Amino acid sequence: NQKTMSSEDFAPIDFTEIESTQEKEQQDKFQQLYQLNLNDKVENKNGLTYLSWANAWAAFKMVYPNATYRIIKNPQTNLPYFADETGIMVYTEITADHQTYEMWLPVMDASNKAMKLKAYTYQVWDKTNRKYVERKVEAASMFDINKTVMRSLVKNLAMFGLGLYIFAGEDMPETVSDDATQTPVQDVVKPRSRTRKPQQQVDR
Repeated sequence: NQKTMSSEDFAPIDFTEIESTQEKEQQDKFQQLYQLNLNDKVENKNGLTYLSWANAWAAFKMVYPNATYRIIKNPQTNLPYFADETGIMVYTEITADHQTYEMWLPVMDASNKAMKLKAYTYQVWDKTNRKYVERKVEAASMFDINKTVMRSLVKNLAMFGLGLYIFAGEDMPETVSDDATQTPVQDVVKPRSRTRKPQQQVDR
């Protein structure tokens, strides 16, 4: 005769302990990624520090083999960007070990000016000639948008700890202790403080 088993025959599952273990593993992986020195894999362009998306993704997959990413598309156009009169924004999303972080980045030109779907001009104050001079920002191409998407992915990975010290403007990664406090993330290189005349912007 087979005995009918009831719920009393099974040991209760402690979900709190499982969640605590998962959280500890996530903290350990954050520290592992945060302490990873990527200085030999970065490039400096126009005063900013860039980490190749290929190097960043390879390093991340070594820690999170099952990680996935998603490029968020505009549901109205099915294109990987969102645009309005202020500029163009791209969004990415990365999921690893049941954690999901979203990131966004505007499409910018080499002078870090916001690009739009159409070219436009803006004016800056020429201190030498003491007058406003016109500057032009070209219309964004799909190449510009693609580069921004991949840069957004790298910034997205920093939310898991990878290369976060770069975005915090640090030269080397720090050793993270259990009682370490959070450091606010800021731009890699702060622009020089200058007194400027207000900029005037004209769409074309």
